[in-house]
Amino acid sequence: MPTALARPTALTATLTAALTVALSGCGPGANGGAGGETRASAAASRDAAVRTAVRALVADGAAPGAAVLVRDGRNTRFTAAGVADIRTGRRIRRNDHFRAGSLTKTVIAATTLRLAAQGRLRLDDRVARHLPGLVAGQGNDGRRITLRQLLNHTSGLYDYTADPELARQLNAADTRTRTPASLVRTAVSHRPYFRPGSGWRYSNTNYVLLGMVIERVTGRPYAEAARRLGLRPLALDATTFPGTRSTLPAPHGRAYSGEDGARRDVTDLNPSAAGAAGEMVSTLDDLTRLVSGLQRGRATDRAGLRAMRDTSASHGRYGMGLFPVRLPCGVRLWGHNGEITGSYALAVSTPDGRRSLAYRLNSGARPSAAAESALLKAAFCSGG
Repeated sequence: MPTALARPTALTATLTAALTVALSGCGPGANGGAGGETRASAAASRDAAVRTAVRALVADGAAPGAAVLVRDGRNTRFTAAGVADIRTGRRIRRNDHFRAGSLTKTVIAATTLRLAAQGRLRLDDRVARHLPGLVAGQGNDGRRITLRQLLNHTSGLYDYTADPELARQLNAADTRTRTPASLVRTAVSHRPYFRPGSGWRYSNTNYVLLGMVIERVTGRPYAEAARRLGLRPLALDATTFPGTRSTLPAPHGRAYSGEDGARRDVTDLNPSAAGAAGEMVSTLDDLTRLVSGLQRGRATDRAGLRAMRDTSASHGRYGMGLFPVRLPCGVRLWGHNGEITGSYALAVSTPDGRRSLAYRLNSGARPSAAAESALLKAAFCSGG
């Protein structure tokens, strides 16, 4: 669905998201001695494997273009394949802006945890304390749902993007502005999936509500609080919350929906239907800084980072704005993906924040599990 916001999949639980890799020319001896030659050779091999995997994402047919940025400390490697614009043949550039979809949730979670650390809210606050009367009807009760349950998707609230009528409108490229309250009303017109705290199910409604709570607590738009508490500490200067603005900042390529010969340009989009669950616009550089900075504790305190990594309520699938990625070679990563009309992205980092990777497609179609897995294994499981 055009504004469906990415959620962890079966691949997520075992492999999902992106990668990182030691880059050639890093560290002592990189250009001298047998050890340096071996490390340089291994890095070159990994780089070649990543390039092959990125080309395969395009050949797989998911999108006209794909790009990946790997960050290892101060060293980076950018690789792109295919085109950013099927009409002109322009290639994807490293500093292109694109819609990051549900990677918005990572920033909203960090912002909420910063407010908790400041004592302005508590994770065990009930939703009704901040938004009285909003979550009610059809068995929904905001007096029984905590902010913690919104953050880790254990609220049981119906995902408004699954509403058949709203889905039909969004698929028809409806450009009307939708308020967060209207999205919540759509969600609570359906019965909840389960009793709060008794299960786990990814729902964009949870993070739309968190955006509303942030506004109630701060007295300012959630985007303003997210910039101040989530983006600024990580120096994410190219990341924005467009609100209802339909155009992307320059530079940018085009965004597409549909398959090969029937691709439709969907670059201009009113992202209000995504809101605090997925409206964010970013770049590959900023997304690598986002996930690595979080792991280094630059956006939350230690308790906040522990909470973001706590997957006990979801049986290992999701924490708070982050999910774990376990690769077959034993590497463990933390990150999130994002899917919205015309864009798919994923960003991950090692737990120490030293290495991070973000990749993107200029189509909302998910890559195949095999193609994404190949990219992950190329970046993290190949070479010496």
